[in-house]
Amino acid sequence: MSKYVYTFGNGQADGRADMKNLLGGKGANLAEMNLMGLPVPPGFTISTEVCTHYYANDRNYPSELAKQVADGVSHIEKLTGAKFGDLQNPLLVSVRSGARASMPGMMDTILNLGLNDKTIEGLIKRSGDARFAYDSYRRFVAMYGDVVLDLKPQTKEEHDPFEGMLEAKKKKAGVKYDSELSADHLKELVAEGKQASKDRKQMAFPDDPYEQLWGAIGAVFNSWMNERANVYRRLNKIPESWGTAVNVQAMVFGNLGEDCATGVAFTRDPASGEKVFYGEFLVNAQGEDVVAGTRTPQQVALLASQTWSKNHDIAEADRKSKYPSLEEAMPDAYKQLLDISDKLEAHYKDMNDIEFTIQDRKLWMLQCRVGKRTGMAAVRIAVEMVEEGLLKPEDAVLRVDPNALNQLLRPIFDAEKLKSVSPMTRGLNAGPGAATGRVVFHASDAEEWAKRGEQVILARIETSPEDIRGMDAAQGILTQRGGMTSHAALVARQMGKVCVAGCESIQIDYTKGYFTVGKHTVKEGDWISLNGSTGEIYAGNIPTKPSEVIQVLLEKTLDPKHAPTYQLYAKLMGWADGIRRMKVRTNADQPDQCRNAVAFGAEGIGLTRTEHMFFEGNRIDAVREMILAPDLAGRKKALAKLEPYQREDFIGIFRVMNGLPVTIRLLDPPLHEFLPHGKMLLPIWPRSLVSVRLMSNPR
Repeated sequence: MSKYVYTFGNGQADGRADMKNLLGGKGANLAEMNLMGLPVPPGFTISTEVCTHYYANDRNYPSELAKQVADGVSHIEKLTGAKFGDLQNPLLVSVRSGARASMPGMMDTILNLGLNDKTIEGLIKRSGDARFAYDSYRRFVAMYGDVVLDLKPQTKEEHDPFEGMLEAKKKKAGVKYDSELSADHLKELVAEGKQASKDRKQMAFPDDPYEQLWGAIGAVFNSWMNERANVYRRLNKIPESWGTAVNVQAMVFGNLGEDCATGVAFTRDPASGEKVFYGEFLVNAQGEDVVAGTRTPQQVALLASQTWSKNHDIAEADRKSKYPSLEEAMPDAYKQLLDISDKLEAHYKDMNDIEFTIQDRKLWMLQCRVGKRTGMAAVRIAVEMVEEGLLKPEDAVLRVDPNALNQLLRPIFDAEKLKSVSPMTRGLNAGPGAATGRVVFHASDAEEWAKRGEQVILARIETSPEDIRGMDAAQGILTQRGGMTSHAALVARQMGKVCVAGCESIQIDYTKGYFTVGKHTVKEGDWISLNGSTGEIYAGNIPTKPSEVIQVLLEKTLDPKHAPTYQLYAKLMGWADGIRRMKVRTNADQPDQCRNAVAFGAEGIGLTRTEHMFFEGNRIDAVREMILAPDLAGRKKALAKLEPYQREDFIGIFRVMNGLPVTIRLLDPPLHEFLPHGKMLLPIWPRSLVSVRLMSNPR
């Protein structure tokens, strides 16, 4: 009989870290953390083989799966002492996706599964807290309604129906945060959510826990082929055939009171690569609150908290009383988290992204994975881990995606120009770099505007996985809510996009198509500039200048001693040169291109395409004259105009290359690259010349 379900818990696991192809990254790492002795809630993983079978067999499961899932539930029951569907001590579980390659936010999650109108009474009795129980229940109804029953916005202007109900309830109750709603308010939300399911989908909300579980498992497998997952896979070259695993895990609760919390952290700063433990958390919340960005979270470390409050003009006394760090609020849990961070880095020899929950001041680890990072962070982490003895140079080179190096070459804002302007406001510097563009408020608009050649900044209250296309099309991303670990920040860093997150001073109005900040009103189509390195936001189109690497290598305007980014780049590329066995050439068609190639280390020109020498200025006119000439004499006359240009270019190329090899391709008919496109006119030739050529070849 085939094995499809792999259990973990209480320091034991069927899987391990090197089984991510079968268990997905999340399942493999949950198993590995168990084997490392870290505190992980028990659970089981349904393998990626089931996903493959599911799609190969008209969305049907293997016959053995039902019993193996039931045995997996029994495994969790045995370790927790709770029972699935029990009226006195109900077991609640989370259901999460987990492909072998991390796809943050692209697939679906359901928390608190197992609740119904009967088991809720058992949860109230066990916890002694009706408010907590109904908060968990309304979250489950909203997630299940969205993920399984597909109650989603129907237009880009429409808000999420469950978010709409929650906002309306907070407004009616006169509170700002959902944590301020009473048990009665939350109970009403449960009823309203169920009624919405019935009204919009003509089906009753399921009460049977096993029906809920299988609905959630199916939804996770279905999410592997949803539009946002398909887009993400195409952008990141992830094969469709890999499939996803499903992870079912006992719930631990960060929303059980003021001594509970949930958070996301990185063992190093994912934006800059600095070796500093960085994380965010929310008190009395569940994990999706942090990632979704519905509330701007607090900082895990004290120093980060003090920096955050300074940037937001919050007095130290107010910070300590209203926004304390985890280091201050729950020092024992913080120390344990810091210790686990060090263990994970030493074990995996990489920067890790971790999710955690604190229930009654007890720390639980919900996930660890290789953390998404910017190109700058990738280079810095790789270099510094070699210097720390964690990696060998050859391993460090392989850790950096070659495409990520492009981020080190992108323009930055000119510091002198910034001195003459003041920022409108400041958010969190979630994705470094400089971006300018016209503001749009919907992902579909960002995609449409970019297709017609516009530079755009996508401004959202918070982003969701459905925004993936628009985020890819935008130059930069701005969010009103969320933190450094929100969906917007995570995806932007992976894409190499400039991102300013959690800018609470702006107020976005989707319906009217503008946002306000202080005395400024910024409408759709207005230019703004984002400094993702500082979090500052400027009105207008701020000029940029070349990156440190370009200034050192090409412009020769910056001393390498004063260019820390270039120094990291040079060290990594030096290691690559020492390891590689193949020489590297590049394509270049003009002397200046060859000069740039040599500066970046090319050892020759692989191809000089002579046709590309003739695109500029009067050169292309001479080529077109040659193409349209009616006889040999006319062609020779036109070519005589080109000879001096070509001779000068080749002299320049050979001087720059200084003996290095150059491969030259001669003109290669047909010469279609030189012809006008569309309805361009040809005013430079007599009409008789054009008509003669067209008549001789009417096709």
